[in-house]
Amino acid sequence: MHGFNWFDRRGTEGVGFVRALRTLLTKNLPQILPDLNTIIKSRFEELHAEHIIVNGRRHSPVYPVIVKLVVLSNAVSFFGKDLAKNDQFLISALSYIEETLMCAEIVRLLPKAIAPYLGRVIARYNTSHETIYSTLLPIAEQRCQDRDLAILGHTVPEHADCIQWIMETAPRQKPWTPRRVVHELMAIWFGSVHALSTTITFAIHDLCIHPEYVKPLRDEANQGYTEFERTGNGLPLLDSFIKESARLTPVESMSTRRFALQPFAFSDGTKLGVGDWACTPVRAIMQNPAHFPEPLTFSGFRFASSQSLKGTGMEQGSHISQSLPSKLVDVDDSWHVWGTGRMACPGRYYATAIMKVIMAQIIMEFDCELVDPGASRWFTWRSSMLPRKNTMVVFTARSGSQSQ
Repeated sequence: MHGFNWFDRRGTEGVGFVRALRTLLTKNLPQILPDLNTIIKSRFEELHAEHIIVNGRRHSPVYPVIVKLVVLSNAVSFFGKDLAKNDQFLISALSYIEETLMCAEIVRLLPKAIAPYLGRVIARYNTSHETIYSTLLPIAEQRCQDRDLAILGHTVPEHADCIQWIMETAPRQKPWTPRRVVHELMAIWFGSVHALSTTITFAIHDLCIHPEYVKPLRDEANQGYTEFERTGNGLPLLDSFIKESARLTPVESMSTRRFALQPFAFSDGTKLGVGDWACTPVRAIMQNPAHFPEPLTFSGFRFASSQSLKGTGMEQGSHISQSLPSKLVDVDDSWHVWGTGRMACPGRYYATAIMKVIMAQIIMEFDCELVDPGASRWFTWRSSMLPRKNTMVVFTARSGSQSQ
């Protein structure tokens, strides 16, 4: 990736991206979500109109559709609406993730002695990162010039996007160069699409499989979406539904991967040598009856509070629930989806908001059903669970909806 080196030791060049994602991006959600809602709705309708009609019904490949919506959402949120209109950039932004994942898996299977060399050869044939880099670099260069002019007292344009926030939270003693800013943006971009798209796709599958949740979720969205859009918070029933879907179909079976840089011993006596890896078995934890009653049973409002469930017909006692309500963004001993402790994903508040935007639009505007409910919907590769691209969903515009 253009000579980008990621240091093994955390904090070597600062961790400004944590504040950029956790604080600044989250703080700006009320400004981002209204535009994003309109853009996602319009793009979904465009994609839906392109899908084939079989026996009078459109069959939509749900995973590829969601990936494109997430790429568009992230482009708007990270880089602004102007760059999100650049079709070639969006195509390359999607290809970059797929090419990098493929290259990484190939390299992981190679002997260590030859992996670096063959990795470079493979990377030369993947050109999407070139497009992303060449598109973002002039923008970063202009922003750095503006930063330097502002220090001298000049008036410069104001920007509210991840490019600017990454620059503002970089080490003050040694500000990042435009090249370093772009490298950071590309690293964040890589981590922002894959898990988000997969989680939303599985939640749509579950919405089709468990239609009894559609009415309370739709009622909540119709009543509470405006407030959610205004604040970036809310829609607790949808939050619980997505969390339960993620619990039973997690993107990763392992979390909190740590590489030992020096010998280490855990409190129980387990020892790690230099180069050893340690991780938490997130899928096993989330399907453990010690943490979750009837852990293999889907209960969409398992994590919702009694207050949120009033008037839904699914009050606590009528379904499986946890002893205490919780949120999708939470991090605790039994919920490692975002990692653990201080190193938990700083972008989880933004990711959760994007999930709710896309899910709420589908719930309010469409009825949905799987074309073949009995077909396999996912496959596993190493520790990952991935949706099948050929899983088809029929999205039927509701009577009176704007999408009809």
